[in-house]
Amino acid sequence: MESDYDELDRRLVHALQIDGRAPFSAIADVLGVSDRTIARRYARLRSAGVVRVLGGIDATALGAVPWFLRVRCAPAASLPVAEALARRPDTSWVSLNSGGTEITCVVRTESEADSEALLLAKLPRTPRVEGVTAHCVLHAFYGGPDNVVGKLGLLDEEAIERLRPPPLRSLEGPVRLDDGDRKLLALLATDGRAGYEQLAAATGWSPTTVRRRMTELREHGVLYLDLDIDWRMFGGRARTLLWLSVAPAHLEEAGQALAGHPEVAFAAATTGPTNLFASVVCAGQRELYRYLTTRIAALPAITHLETAPVIRTVKQAANQT
Repeated sequence: MESDYDELDRRLVHALQIDGRAPFSAIADVLGVSDRTIARRYARLRSAGVVRVLGGIDATALGAVPWFLRVRCAPAASLPVAEALARRPDTSWVSLNSGGTEITCVVRTESEADSEALLLAKLPRTPRVEGVTAHCVLHAFYGGPDNVVGKLGLLDEEAIERLRPPPLRSLEGPVRLDDGDRKLLALLATDGRAGYEQLAAATGWSPTTVRRRMTELREHGVLYLDLDIDWRMFGGRARTLLWLSVAPAHLEEAGQALAGHPEVAFAAATTGPTNLFASVVCAGQRELYRYLTTRIAALPAITHLETAPVIRTVKQAANQT
């Protein structure tokens, strides 16, 4: 799979990680090729399902609470239960792990009070579910707008600086979404590069209003640009979930260390039987073993480690509002 793509493809993906809505002309200028070449390359990668720019939604900025659920099922029941969870609008990252006996998913509850009914309200009502462990996400060390492509990319610092968009203000305070916002976010969730005219037609706003509202939502941390990629393009073939227990005095230090590892796509502190979670991408089982016995082994004060290889991703789309 990696050999199907060349250096220009990977440099293009890195450019999109820096600014997912950068004009193809700007990317072409930095990469030293024509606008048409960049447009053609992105169209090919997108149509093949290898790379998509998406508008991600940080539901915590809207007061929602994300949870990881680990659902244990009999092997024959795992896929139907996973598919039932994937159909819910409040789930994302639904995957089959550990030989097909466990499902992991992210569930968004609308508030802390709503979290009390999490297990009863969110799970398919079936005796085939043998057990559930819930982990509330307390703090994300890496993920969301931080994409692992930034660690693996091929662009040098000069190119990165030329592509880096101006910094946004960071605005505090509550954000209320109206129907236009929801239509805007829904379209961006499927195509983060949708044009302002297309977004205006979907929302009933003017292109100027669309541009302004997108900026406001990004400044409040509700909207960010993300990449959905096939990691095999960068040599990643094995995705594994890690559940770690770390002494509380070292939790921040360990989480920050995980965030810097090239293999880590997401890392967070959680509640539950373990208090640190990471999703890692490695080239294969040998590389995973090396990672566990070197970088992970060097983390401070780890008292427990559990690995759950992902054998199938059933849903990957971001949560919607």
